[in-house]
Amino acid sequence: MSVSRRAFIRGGASGAAGTALAGGLLAGGAHADARAGQTSPAPAASYPFHGAHQSGVLTPGPADKQRFACYAAFDATASGRADLADLLRTLTGRARFLTSGGAVPDLGVGAPPSDSDILGPVVPADGLTVTLAVGSSLFDDRYGLGAAKPARLTEMKVFPNDSPDPAWTHGDLLLQMCANNPDTLHHAIRDIAKHTRGAMQLRWRIEGYNSPPRPSGTSRNLLGFKDGTANPTGSTASDLIWVDAADEPAWARGGTYAVVRLIRMLVEFWDRVSINEQETMFGRRRDSGAPLDGNNEFDTPDYQADPKGQVIPLDSHIRLANPRTHATADQRLLRRSYNYDLGVDTNGNMQSGHIFTCFQQDVHRQFENIQTRLINEPLVDYVQPFGGGYFFTLPGVRDSSDWYGKGLLA
Repeated sequence: MSVSRRAFIRGGASGAAGTALAGGLLAGGAHADARAGQTSPAPAASYPFHGAHQSGVLTPGPADKQRFACYAAFDATASGRADLADLLRTLTGRARFLTSGGAVPDLGVGAPPSDSDILGPVVPADGLTVTLAVGSSLFDDRYGLGAAKPARLTEMKVFPNDSPDPAWTHGDLLLQMCANNPDTLHHAIRDIAKHTRGAMQLRWRIEGYNSPPRPSGTSRNLLGFKDGTANPTGSTASDLIWVDAADEPAWARGGTYAVVRLIRMLVEFWDRVSINEQETMFGRRRDSGAPLDGNNEFDTPDYQADPKGQVIPLDSHIRLANPRTHATADQRLLRRSYNYDLGVDTNGNMQSGHIFTCFQQDVHRQFENIQTRLINEPLVDYVQPFGGGYFFTLPGVRDSSDWYGKGLLA
């Protein structure tokens, strides 16, 4: 790392959205099933709200996720357990309506309007999914939920080279909202904030976007590389993400652990690195996404034929993230990440990067084991995580009489 880059990281990147936290890119490194010939599907008009699992994790899946996302973390301010249950019922009702769409009621000229109308008089579903998760802090002594805490839910671990910004970390509740258009997300967060005021307070919020495939296959991150090539799909993904362990509380079955990392990318420095060095850091070709020992994006790298890392370096991102061994097979996880852009910092440098999101059954077994292998990888000179947290994504809302967290609070 050059002196100028170190000075930038230590000094110029301070402040909200400018400091760092734990987490790596895992770009194309979290492995899985090849999807040769993958194309970008047409955006769906709507996704189901009711079901055993929440939409926005596997439905839609990582290959056809919506183009835009908003992540909003909240502190719960409900006065007690009954008020917290009311909050979750209200969140359920708003999410059910917003993801289905429809006309809004007319309250008359003497009352504030029932809707902001930024989407017009009839709210379109627009592919919106609203996925609710809870942080470990919700299980403190405020609501008497300690005994019901998911067995593997903790505060986010801080890894070497991390410098977390408290303004951008943790939260009692996390909403992941994804849609086909950004105004749908703005409408949704305003609607939810309006109906839940007094019971939860916004802690941090960031919006992201998913680039279309260029020219084909998986979309790219802001370092120019395809991102999420090796994501698991189908039954493989299901077996890796949904909670079913015997030591988990019964209410948690059907949920999943979420890790969110807000990762700034030092793009000004990255753009000065040779293409050869960039590709050896990732272990993939930038233009096609193919592993350095392959020809196509979804080719499986053959590490056994390259034991000394002469083709794909031993410290490359994809090789560390996924060694593709029997011992690491159950460490795979499901990625669902977005790019973000927060403008410029006080030094005139771009504040843009990556909202890394992944789902798994066990954060320690999966994300933390992978991230431990990525400590001090060459890419750490060019990425700077600054926020996020660990959360437990609640099981799905099964029908019209069910609500978020009913099994936890009823």
